[in-house]
Amino acid sequence: MKVLKLIFIKVVLLTPICLMAQKDWLIQPISKKAEIVVNNQYINMDNGLVKRSFYMGANLACIDYTNLTTGQQLLRSIEPEARVVINGNPYNVGGLIGQSEKAYLIKGSEKGLTTDKDAFQFKAYKIQIISDYIQWKPNSWLSNKKQPTGKSIRLLFISNKPELQNILISVMYNIYDGIPLITKWIEILNNGEQKVKINRVVNEVLGLVEEESAVVGKPEVMKKQHGIYVETNYAFNNAMRYDISDQTTHWKTDSSYTSQVNYNFETPCLLEIYPERAPGIELARGETFKSVRTNELLMDSYDRQRRGLMLRKMYRTIAPWTTQNPIFMHLVSKNDEEVKAAIDQCVATGYEAVILSFGSHLNMEDSSQQNINKWKALAAYAHQKNILLGGYSLFSSRRISDEDDVIDIKTGKPGGAFFGNAPCFGSKWGLAYRDKIKYFFKETGFDIWENDGPYPGDVCASTVHPGHKGYDDSQWRQMEIQKELYRWLNERGVYINAPDWYFLDGTHKIAVGYREVNFSLSRAQQKIINRQNIHDGTIEKTPSMGWGFVPLTKYQGGGEEAVLEPLNDHLEDYEQLMMQYYGAGVQACYRGPRLYDTEQTKLMVQSVISWYKKYRSILNADIIQLRRADGRDWDGWLHVDPSLDQKGLMMLFNPTNETITRTIQLPLYYTGLQDKAMIAQKGKDAKGYTLNRAYEAEFSFTLAPGAYEWFTIE
Repeated sequence: MKVLKLIFIKVVLLTPICLMAQKDWLIQPISKKAEIVVNNQYINMDNGLVKRSFYMGANLACIDYTNLTTGQQLLRSIEPEARVVINGNPYNVGGLIGQSEKAYLIKGSEKGLTTDKDAFQFKAYKIQIISDYIQWKPNSWLSNKKQPTGKSIRLLFISNKPELQNILISVMYNIYDGIPLITKWIEILNNGEQKVKINRVVNEVLGLVEEESAVVGKPEVMKKQHGIYVETNYAFNNAMRYDISDQTTHWKTDSSYTSQVNYNFETPCLLEIYPERAPGIELARGETFKSVRTNELLMDSYDRQRRGLMLRKMYRTIAPWTTQNPIFMHLVSKNDEEVKAAIDQCVATGYEAVILSFGSHLNMEDSSQQNINKWKALAAYAHQKNILLGGYSLFSSRRISDEDDVIDIKTGKPGGAFFGNAPCFGSKWGLAYRDKIKYFFKETGFDIWENDGPYPGDVCASTVHPGHKGYDDSQWRQMEIQKELYRWLNERGVYINAPDWYFLDGTHKIAVGYREVNFSLSRAQQKIINRQNIHDGTIEKTPSMGWGFVPLTKYQGGGEEAVLEPLNDHLEDYEQLMMQYYGAGVQACYRGPRLYDTEQTKLMVQSVISWYKKYRSILNADIIQLRRADGRDWDGWLHVDPSLDQKGLMMLFNPTNETITRTIQLPLYYTGLQDKAMIAQKGKDAKGYTLNRAYEAEFSFTLAPGAYEWFTIE
C-alpha cells in the first residue's frame, strides 16, 4: 500500500505586507553575515539573501544561484565560469560538459559531468574578507561612512596546453553583508616571457531561466531576465542613466537548449558580460589584466519603485562615496577677489563649497608656478574658513592637433569622435593632461574636480599614441587612464562631478538629467520642469548622485524672465527653486557671481540652508515618487529612512492657479512604520494617523495657488 505524503511549501508573495512579515531587508537589516563555506566538493556562498554554489568535480562549475527572498532559482544550465580569447583562440574557463537537458538542472547530476580538456582547469581557491576597491577619503558631509563588508573568494585556473602554461586566470567573487548582491571579475596574469594578446574576456556566462516563452519571437522583442540586475564599471553614453550607458550586457540565444518553446531556438536566455569594443589588449610579461567588475543584484519584485530602492541600496553599499553631498555654489569669476567674495558669502550663508564654473578664470592645465601659487593661496583662504574649493576643466568638445586628436578608422584622419573632434586620452597631450590635473590638485590642495569629458568611448585608430597600441585597444586603454585618474583623486579626498557613469570607479555625482536650453525658459516653467527632472532622476539614483541647475545669471539665451538676478527682485522664485532642490536632497549648480545681493536675500538663503542642514539626513534619504509634476494638479515626493528617528519628510507642490484640497493614500511602507504615523506640517503640531494593512495613511492637505509645503513623519 502506497503512503501519500503531504509536503507543505511556503510560497512567498511579493507584497509589502508579506515582506514586512519576513523582515524586509530594505527596512530591517538582516543579522546573517556573508559567508563562503567549503563542504566536501562544494563551495557555498550565502548571506541570507542570495546563495551561489559551485561544484569542484572534474572541473569547477556554478550549479546553484538562488534568490533566498523569493526562492527563485536562476540557473537552468551549467556554463563556463568565463570565456577568453587569447592570441585569437577561444577557451572556456572552468565549467562542466555533458548536461543533455538545458531546461533544468537536477540536483546531484553535476557529479556525472566531465571537463572540457581544452578549458582552463580549476587548481585552487582562497577565501578572505572583502578588500576596499578604492581607499576612499571623504572630504564632506555624507550619509554612509562605511566601506562594504563581506567575503571574497579567488578561484585559480590553469591550462594543460603547453602554449598557455604561463597564463594564470583567477575568477573573483565578492558577496556582501545585507544585500542580495554578488560582484564578479577575472584577472589574467602573464607569467611567461612572451607577450600575449587578449582578444576578448567574457567574465560572466549564465544559463538563466527564461523570463518568458514564445513559440515565435526574436531575442530583441522578448523580455530578458528581470530576476537579476547586472551593472558593470564599463558604462558611458552621456545619458545620465546606467541602463542606456551600459556597454557590456549581452543576451544571447542558446541552441543547445533544445527543449525551449521557441521554434527557432531564439529565446534570450544566455547572459554574457564583456565590452564589445575592446578586441585586442596586449599583455606583457608579468602584467595582469583585470576585467570589468560585474555586479549582480537579485531582484525580488517587478515594481519599479522597489527595484529603484534596491539599486540605490547597491550604490550606497559598494560606492559609499556617492553618499557625499556638499553644499556648493557654481561661481562665474573674472578675478581672484571675486573668488574670495564668494567664499565669504558661503561662510555667511552656510554653504560648504565653491566650484569655479566654466567661463571662469581658472585654468587647471596651467602648471606654471605663478598659476599654482595663486590657486594654492585661494584654496588656503577657503580652507581657513572651512570651505572647499574646486573647479571645472574641459577635456572633450575641442580640437587639439592632428597628432593628439582621435583618429577616425574610416579616414585615417582626425575626427569621428562623439563630438566630431576630441583629443585621445592615450595621446601625448592626453597623458600630459592627466598629469597636469594630478599636479594641480597635489600642489594647490583643491578639493573638487568637475570635468567635462572624455565622452562616450571614443575609439582611436592612431598607432603612434603612447597610451594605446592601435584601434583595437584604444577604447579600453583610454577608459583605464580615465578611471585611474578618478580613483587617484578619490583616494586623495577630492570630490568629483563627472559627465558620465563612473560611480563604481570613484566619481561622486552626475547630472540629475536635464535639457540645457530649458534654463532659458521662464522661472515659472523652470520650477515645474525641474521637479519633473528630480522625479525622473531619483528613481534609479540617490539624491546625492545627481546635480541640478539654477541660472542666477543668463545661460544659453533667455531673457529677464529666465534668470534670478537681481536676486532681491526675485526672492520668491529663488526661495522655491532652492527649497525644491534642497527638499529633494539634490544639490543644484547655483551659477552666477554671488549668492546674495542684499541683506534680505542673505537672510532667505541662510534660512533655507539652515532648514536643509536641520533635516539633512532624511533629505538625503531615498525618495518615494508620489506624483510627477504635470502642471494640472499637485505633485510631490517622500523621503524615507527607517533607520532614522525622522522616518520621512514629504514635499508637496501646487502648480495651479487655484487653492486645492486633496486626500491621498500616503504610502509609508518604506518608513518602517507599521501601525501609526505622526505627521507634522513644517515639523510642528504632529497629528496621528493609523496605517492600513497596505501601510498607507489617509492624508488630506490644502495648498494655496503656486504654493508648496513640507511635512515630517515620525
